[in-house]
Amino acid sequence: MKMFDGASLKLLKTTKLGEDADNVRYDAAHNHILGGYGGEKFLYGKATREQGDGAIAILDTNGNLVAKIPTAAHPESFQLEKTGTRIFINVPDKMEIQVADLANDRTIAHWQTTGCSDNFPMQLDETHHRLFVACRGPGSVMVFDTQTGKQAANIRLDPDIFSDDMFYDAAKSRIYVIGRAVAGTDERAPSPGFVEVFSQADPSRYQKIATIPTGWGAQTGWFVPELGKLFIATRRQDATHPSEILIYDPQ
Repeated sequence: MKMFDGASLKLLKTTKLGEDADNVRYDAAHNHILGGYGGEKFLYGKATREQGDGAIAILDTNGNLVAKIPTAAHPESFQLEKTGTRIFINVPDKMEIQVADLANDRTIAHWQTTGCSDNFPMQLDETHHRLFVACRGPGSVMVFDTQTGKQAANIRLDPDIFSDDMFYDAAKSRIYVIGRAVAGTDERAPSPGFVEVFSQADPSRYQKIATIPTGWGAQTGWFVPELGKLFIATRRQDATHPSEILIYDPQ
């Protein structure tokens, strides 16, 4: 974990954690920085690293490691409650969501994602007590009730859609699933990208309202609620199709 001064961009501190640092979040309630790393990892059905020291690292704003939440395999996307103290962690190689309490940095539950493998993206609708988990096998978004840990809905994506990012638009009650359509036997090959848009009728009912083509190899992005804009990154296809940042203004 590297920490920089926001004004001068000077590197202030490097804290060594382990292999494959992944998602990072700021915990405003405790003034901590959280980062996932390490652990056994399978990608596209193949082992890329053996069992290791998977965890969510918790650092203070000086870059000092203050605690760890161990995970049984590599942690992917995770989300924090703003009005509570829980953290929800996607652990795809165990097909589960690990729930921990940041008040004491201890795991309190494991929610199984039965029938949903490669659960990478995650979003939280804290107002309606819903957790969204996007899966690649098969392409779907599982919706969990955060009060009970039970599945509340299962939203099917178009076949062969591989998602790496997903966002919840609270102002419009929508879910944006960013992915690309996998064709052929090489799942890692770049391919056309799409955004699947779902409307939240109520906390347990969702309807697809659009599938929007994006760009070549596009499967990651960022939604900024303060601006009401969705940013999506595309890959270079050839000399006449360079990489781009696409900006969408949801209507």
